[in-house]
Amino acid sequence: MAGGPVISYASGQLGTEREKGIGTILTKKRSLGSKKNPLEVSAIQLGCMGMTNGRGVHPDHKSMVKLIRQAADRGCDFFDTAEIYGPYIDEELVGEALAPIRNQVAISTKFGFDIEGPGVMNSRPEQIRKVAEQSLKRLKTDRIDLFFQHRVDPDVPIEDVAGTIKDLIKEGKVLHFGLSEAGAETIRRAHAVCPVTAVQSEYSLMTRLPEDFIFSTLEELEIGFVAYSPLCRGLLGGNLTQYSDLNTNDIRGSWPRFQPEAIKSNIRLVEALNEFGKTRGMTAAQISIAWMLSKYPFIVPLPGTTKLSHLEEDLRAADFTLTATEINEIESNIEKIGVVGDRYDAVQQSRVEY
Repeated sequence: MAGGPVISYASGQLGTEREKGIGTILTKKRSLGSKKNPLEVSAIQLGCMGMTNGRGVHPDHKSMVKLIRQAADRGCDFFDTAEIYGPYIDEELVGEALAPIRNQVAISTKFGFDIEGPGVMNSRPEQIRKVAEQSLKRLKTDRIDLFFQHRVDPDVPIEDVAGTIKDLIKEGKVLHFGLSEAGAETIRRAHAVCPVTAVQSEYSLMTRLPEDFIFSTLEELEIGFVAYSPLCRGLLGGNLTQYSDLNTNDIRGSWPRFQPEAIKSNIRLVEALNEFGKTRGMTAAQISIAWMLSKYPFIVPLPGTTKLSHLEEDLRAADFTLTATEINEIESNIEKIGVVGDRYDAVQQSRVEY
């Protein structure tokens, strides 16, 4: 299959959807990567990690298969997973859910960890090939639309990583190459060997580091950006309070930004966004997503959810366009309040390049 536009599942099903009474339909599209070989996908991607991993008690498998298909019904044709989520079971979930409509959607997954070993990073060429083969089986597919290096491996030259992906692309097993949490120099070195279609990093109104460290490079090289945690892992969606239990099987529990006192302070950001949205018919979550969509044409936000109501709320954000004045107002309000707490603990922070 070529790496061009994904055929819209939603457009083909729209008449049926309306009969079902589905309201929100995501129709906006975005292109990631160069004009010569773009990956054209829905303007918002669905992150599937939290369906199986890192979020306390997880919903049952059957309901998450249903939710992924409901996302496709509503126009989302771009889904994100990784072998380390679970591990493995998240890819299996995504593969099962999307198998009936595989040719109408794009899937991104990731390599870069030695899951069967000591749990450290491993992007050696033989490991990348092993992960690719296993991911293809779990995803029930013959190609990976976008294959991300999950974290930059300091022990493997990025040129070796890019060269391996280049070979996988020649073989048709991978269509596009991506990096996650990589700095500008790494991006340039990788791109010189194999064109990078997208970089995936954390980005939100509370985490704007990519603007300073990589956005100019991405624009120069025609590389897209996938913004994971656009709602700051649920915080900007108003779904957390200082009393939320993040200590029971929840990866956020050890991170500074999600300690009770930090959450108590950061909730003021949500209140400011809700105040802004009152006269515009927008929720804090929708403002957070519409903000980045309106500001940069090369961004695809990647919110994750396990609830249909949140999915529809997030997808609706693509229908709002904020003006430059509104963007400045939002950013000014956030800056005045300030963000409390770093995004990661020391171990996780050591695995990102900025």
